[in-house]
Amino acid sequence: MPRPRSEKARQAVMSAMRRALAEDSYAAVTIEGLATEAGVSKQTIYRWWPSKAAVLGEALLEGELPGSDAVVPTTDDLAADLRAWFAGVSAGQGDMVGIEVARALIAVTATDPELGLVLNERLAAPIREWVKTRLRQAVADGDVREDVDADVVADHFIATASYAALLGQPLSEQRVDAVVQMVMRGIGARD
Repeated sequence: MPRPRSEKARQAVMSAMRRALAEDSYAAVTIEGLATEAGVSKQTIYRWWPSKAAVLGEALLEGELPGSDAVVPTTDDLAADLRAWFAGVSAGQGDMVGIEVARALIAVTATDPELGLVLNERLAAPIREWVKTRLRQAVADGDVREDVDADVVADHFIATASYAALLGQPLSEQRVDAVVQMVMRGIGARD
């Protein structure tokens, strides 16, 4: 029977992972480095987690995901609100933590698909909710067709922002304008 986790040691490993990710790339994080930083043995880490991706996944589930707290004020201009959302998300894509988290989410999903789904849903849920709320308002205002699927629009936003994060390149104002124009053409109310 495996020994129960020491909560103090577990929290030390979680903190070590967050610090390591903030200071370096996910690729540079090692189990040995995490063990040293957390003051535990490598065997302790391997007893509780099968890989560094699993450690990262748990650390992300318990901590704040970069970009998940973005707040975009709603105006009466849908296109402006969409641009503001992209600008808010894009601002975090210039820092290494946001870039490394995006890249690490891919690694977690590749090594532990169930954990990857949970993490990706946690990141996507607030985005989907914001898009649904904003599009409901736009439908009521007559700016968006009633048959528009808000989840599809949200997925498009998530995919665009995720790809930029993976590349480590914030979306330029021109790119944001082009994406918003394309979305508006696709969802706008027909005259």
